[in-house]
Amino acid sequence: MARKLGGRKTTVIVGLVGLLLTVLGGVMIFVVPQLIRDQILQNVRVNPSSLSFDMWKEIPVPFYMSVYLFHVMNSDEVLNGEKPSIQERGPYVYREYRQKRNITFNDNDTVSFLEYRTFVFQPEMSHGLETDYIVMPNLLVLASSVMMEQRPMSMKLLMSLSFSMFGQRAFMNRTVGEILWGYRDPLIDLLNKYFPNMLPFKDKFGLFSEFNNSDSGLFTVFTGVKDFSKIHLVDKWNGKSKLNFWNSDQCNMINGTSGQMWAPFMTPEYNLQFYSPEACRSLSFEYEKSGDFEGIPTYRFVAPNTLFANGSVYPPNEGFCPCLKSGIQNMSSCQLSAPLFLSHPHFYNADPELVESVIGLHPNKEEHSLFLEVHPVTGIPMNCSVKLQLSLYTKAVPGIGQTGRIQPVVLPLLWFEERGAMEGQTLKSFYNRLVLMPKLAQYFQYVLNALGCLFIIITLILIIKNQRTPSAPRGAGPPIRPAPQLPDSPPPGRPPGWTACRQQVLSDLPCLAMAAVWP
Repeated sequence: MARKLGGRKTTVIVGLVGLLLTVLGGVMIFVVPQLIRDQILQNVRVNPSSLSFDMWKEIPVPFYMSVYLFHVMNSDEVLNGEKPSIQERGPYVYREYRQKRNITFNDNDTVSFLEYRTFVFQPEMSHGLETDYIVMPNLLVLASSVMMEQRPMSMKLLMSLSFSMFGQRAFMNRTVGEILWGYRDPLIDLLNKYFPNMLPFKDKFGLFSEFNNSDSGLFTVFTGVKDFSKIHLVDKWNGKSKLNFWNSDQCNMINGTSGQMWAPFMTPEYNLQFYSPEACRSLSFEYEKSGDFEGIPTYRFVAPNTLFANGSVYPPNEGFCPCLKSGIQNMSSCQLSAPLFLSHPHFYNADPELVESVIGLHPNKEEHSLFLEVHPVTGIPMNCSVKLQLSLYTKAVPGIGQTGRIQPVVLPLLWFEERGAMEGQTLKSFYNRLVLMPKLAQYFQYVLNALGCLFIIITLILIIKNQRTPSAPRGAGPPIRPAPQLPDSPPPGRPPGWTACRQQVLSDLPCLAMAAVWP
């Protein structure tokens, strides 16, 4: 009886444990994803109490800017009307440090900040030194000549005389450091002295002289604390909610984020956008494919073929015109009317005529396309590479002798890549918190469900087994062994009825008496 009672207890316990595990696993299937979602929503907001705030304030990911300069091989021949032949030099690599300062939280769920950038040359990662000499177009001569083309001849002759007085030529031979970060020039000093507000730079002139140790403008972005649907979106840049550089409202819109974080829980239909002060516009990227970076799932976004297309190819870009060939964006309206153009490196995805007009360009997708790989659950970029090229439109301008007989051409000056990838302790911590732990929680809930089902199956087996085993009624003694069947006729010397008495129970008194006399 004790064994039977113990078996029933075991069956009940096993069944309850199985039921509990199954219920717990089922609850986790619905609760765990919601808990993870709530934690992500809480910690990607721009708030000093969120886990991502320090990452947002000072990006822990190492960023590098690689610069490739185009050395003009035949400058004298170009002045005589021949096709330019250029050679790519570099890369010249700089470590880029970014830090947000003057962080101010506003009452309308926004935060304002200035992001300062500092560039430090990395000779061990570079193919050359900052002291390397490069022959490049002289922007002071060629850019200003095109800008003066429609002015009276007397002004152009005066400008040409000024160039001659200060020894300015159409092409210059200067070091990489001077071209990028600036050099002093007597003509610039003269203009700054007598026309203080004419030039946007002081003391030195360089293509990136305004970038180093400076900010990219005052950004005001939504924090997502009160309205999560606007998280990281730019509200204003330099106090403006829209630009005034371009010729249409659509092109002047400030769309997307500041380019460092995006809204979480992306889908492949997500249109990734950010505002770039350097490009003077918002850039839009489209989903290409899913992948992973160091075990972390990512979405890869790339630039559409229409990013720098002109208005005749892609009508929404008409506002960026006046345009030349498709594939280059006219930057003159935001660069003091200088005839500068933005494009992909080597005129990748541009009109083939642009490539054919210069010797030495070899566009290809692997080297010259740009991409952003973003963790879709958090909206944090894991790996990115943004590549852009700056070119100068130049030609011979009558009245300015320095321009010679230069044929109209969009001449590449340089292209640069800004890249960054999460690594080291930051990558390990990100993986553990946002990939490994959710996976373990997911696997654990399935283990609970499997164990619960196993225990329930064991319980059913025990119940079936117990039902097949007969049990004695409660309070009954041990089973009585049936008496052997005796023959009906008594043995010799025994009275009639003796056989029947032998088959009776011992409590039958007459039979007890007979048994005493005739055993």
